[in-house]
Amino acid sequence: MSRSNTVFIGRKPVLNYVLACMTLFKSGQEEVLVKARGRSISTAVDVVEVIRNRFMPDLKVGDITIGTEKLTSSDRPGPTNVSTIEIKLTH
Repeated sequence: MSRSNTVFIGRKPVLNYVLACMTLFKSGQEEVLVKARGRSISTAVDVVEVIRNRFMPDLKVGDITIGTEKLTSSDRPGPTNVSTIEIKLTH
């Protein structure tokens, strides 16, 4: 799966990411991958639900992958575990 059909969730408002996903679908992408980690996971779920309930009711949620990434930081000694999620949407 290429990065061109991936939306990385961060700190922006939910509707910004909804618009990004819908733009990818309108440009001809058959599937879009929504990725988030840490505290942004709940935003990613909100994005998918807003798209499904308000804008694209025929949208299908495919694979949902959860995992953990080890991050190293200069602030803290040792690695920190951060949860991740990937949600595949198909049109």
